[in-house]
Amino acid sequence: MSARGDGAQPVIRVRGLVNRFGPQVVHEGLDLDVRQGEILGVVGGSGTGKSVLMRSILGLRTPDEGTIEVLGVDARSPDPAHRQHIERNTGVLFQDGALFSSLTVGENVEVPLKEHHPGLSDGLRRELALLKVKLAGLPADSINKLPSQLSGGMRKRAGLARALAMDPPLLFLDEPTAGLDPIGAAAFDRLILTLRQALGLTVFIITHDLDTLYAICDRIAVIADRKVVATGTLDEIERLDHPWVQDYFNGPRGRAAREAGERAAVET
Repeated sequence: MSARGDGAQPVIRVRGLVNRFGPQVVHEGLDLDVRQGEILGVVGGSGTGKSVLMRSILGLRTPDEGTIEVLGVDARSPDPAHRQHIERNTGVLFQDGALFSSLTVGENVEVPLKEHHPGLSDGLRRELALLKVKLAGLPADSINKLPSQLSGGMRKRAGLARALAMDPPLLFLDEPTAGLDPIGAAAFDRLILTLRQALGLTVFIITHDLDTLYAICDRIAVIADRKVVATGTLDEIERLDHPWVQDYFNGPRGRAAREAGERAAVET
């Protein structure tokens, strides 16, 4: 993948981030920029705080130190207008989908619409929900089903439909292909690429899936040693002289994913 947004003002800017849980320091002086229009893959070993970073950016966790700017506003500001600006312009797919089990897919997608656009009529809100369900690659009749009636892959897409409900320019995905079979994971990757192109999205994706990294990510940010130790294209990251990076990207699974990505690039 080619990097996008070179030289553009970052849509996310993190500086000097510190996150502690009691005596445990998860992040210490972490810096990160996310460029407009790119798909940024965030990787790191277990316990390196990838999801903690995402939650900090979204305002779901208050960091101990540091500054965070999202779409031009201070994400740590107590100003309700700043909080609302970020909420309206970001969509989030959590690792488990985080769907309300007692609501249908359509009702789940309508939740952010009800919160931020209470004046919409029931009919229009239903039409918008159906549009997002179709956009996420689900059949129209999924709108009336409960999450328990869906497969794992369909629940991921339902969660994605809800994340897209407000037409956000910025999309966060936490392990979106975890638990999916290889065919389902590849289909989800292709969907994200299509949505990025069609909607002009910027995508922040946390993943352990090497196939996803090679298939759709423009740049990779590596979290290790309590900070982002490198950000760059896959070619740049593969050459990084860091033990975790070498084990992860240049081991057997990394080589297989790289070869699969190269074959896919030739075919397209």
